[in-house]
Amino acid sequence: MSDIIETRLPCDDCGSSDAKILNNNSSTYCYSCNKYTPPPRDGTAIAVRVPEKPLTGSEGFDATLALLATQNFVGVPERGLSAATLKSYGVVIKGGQVIYPYFEPTEPTSPVAAKVRYPDKRFQTSGEWGKGGLFGQQLFPKGGKYITVTEGEYDALASYQMMGSQYPVVSIRNGAGSALKDCKSHYEWLDSFETIVVCFDADEVGIKAADDVGQLFGGKAKIIKHVKGYKDACDYLAENDSQVFMKRFWNAEKYVPDGIILASSLWDEVNTPMEVAEVQYPFKGINALTYGIRPAELVTVTAGSGLGKSQFVREVVWAVLQQSKHNIGLLFLEESIRKTGLSLMSLAANKQLHLPTTTSTEEERRSSFDLTLGTERLYLLDHFGSTDVDNIVGRVRYMAKALDCAYIFLDHVSIVVSAQANLDERKALDEIMTKLRMLVQETGIALFVVSHLRRPENKGHEEGAATSLSQLRGSASIAQLSDIVLGLERDGQAEDMITRNTTTVRVLKNRFSGETGRCADLLYDKDTGRMIETVFDERAL
Repeated sequence: MSDIIETRLPCDDCGSSDAKILNNNSSTYCYSCNKYTPPPRDGTAIAVRVPEKPLTGSEGFDATLALLATQNFVGVPERGLSAATLKSYGVVIKGGQVIYPYFEPTEPTSPVAAKVRYPDKRFQTSGEWGKGGLFGQQLFPKGGKYITVTEGEYDALASYQMMGSQYPVVSIRNGAGSALKDCKSHYEWLDSFETIVVCFDADEVGIKAADDVGQLFGGKAKIIKHVKGYKDACDYLAENDSQVFMKRFWNAEKYVPDGIILASSLWDEVNTPMEVAEVQYPFKGINALTYGIRPAELVTVTAGSGLGKSQFVREVVWAVLQQSKHNIGLLFLEESIRKTGLSLMSLAANKQLHLPTTTSTEEERRSSFDLTLGTERLYLLDHFGSTDVDNIVGRVRYMAKALDCAYIFLDHVSIVVSAQANLDERKALDEIMTKLRMLVQETGIALFVVSHLRRPENKGHEEGAATSLSQLRGSASIAQLSDIVLGLERDGQAEDMITRNTTTVRVLKNRFSGETGRCADLLYDKDTGRMIETVFDERAL
């Protein structure tokens, strides 16, 4: 495969003064008369001068910007690439160098970095590489039906041209080895499209990278399987087989993960004792029935209004933070991130730092911050109030996929439902719980969802009425789709202070062991803001 080493040459055939290019294999092409002269039959080629030491850093980028400013948009006839395609992406060819500009996705006016491909196949980057998006990302707004991701810049150009410049195409930045990292870095933008088509090379490395990206986006991802004899998108264009490529594009296969196995091969696995869950609940009675918190489980925490659901969930968050090294995502929709942050710090300090009556030193606050918010493992959604289902599910997916959060807490699902103007409560709950269940299965996260209960007849939950699955508000899908359901109840009207501040926990559903029933009594300490276990299942002794 040849590379352009000189442009704007005169053409003896048509008389043009600057329309001819010269390639390093001695072939030529004139853009005026469209005459292509093949390389000599003896295989001789022109010696290519390559810079001994490519420029780097700001000096190198300044030089590269100067080359980009020439706007030398020429095609690559031996690859079938038109000048119009290169112009669309701002790719300049000068002196045998191919210069790919990279832009900030939100500031597409001027390149912040560039990659230069030299005639000897070397690559050199310069500029503020960390600010650049995917190659071509600046050309396409968020959202849409399709986005195609290729393994290299040339493949992106070829794909875009074969698609008639109708569909967005971008390339990862550093080949197959960077595929997963690049897609994670730009996860939210890629995930805004309905379908993500992965078009990587048909070699071992490319196939592995395509599988990694497929896992990242799950059901949204489709993988192009190349026709035998074609390695990448460039091959189709070079052979003038655009129709074949488009057929592969429209027939791209929906990503299906590996993992279908023969049951008889499982002896070693089933003969191995079950591992204890990495994270245990902070209360022994709950662990006695549930055996801890496991990946790929959907746990619903439910209670009546004002009965300590959020405080209970925060106690679980604090336990996870202490016992696990994984990242944690928090979507607490009823409170500000400041309130969430101070409440978590309060658990570490054993003081209610969010109350104006609580005194604390800066040293205490700093220590509590370092143990919670300062661990760099907590991610909070900065949002207050109602939002729609897709927005919340998308944020949960982003936390799981792009931020590697293994434990995610959503408090509470009823706020999400309230944003659905055109759906009744039951249908809205069905929709979000189904999507969350699928997300748990896809990502393997442990997801905690807080939900309200319907008020029972006669005595309410705030008066100590026992919880049950039948009282879950709005939809039976909450019970059906959850692995664990924990019900909280408390007689907030009792005259006795201990009774008034004691929350009873019931395991209402337990897909793991099948054990259900009352398992713990938790006394709220108003001085520390903590929930203290006072009674738990005797099996925990």
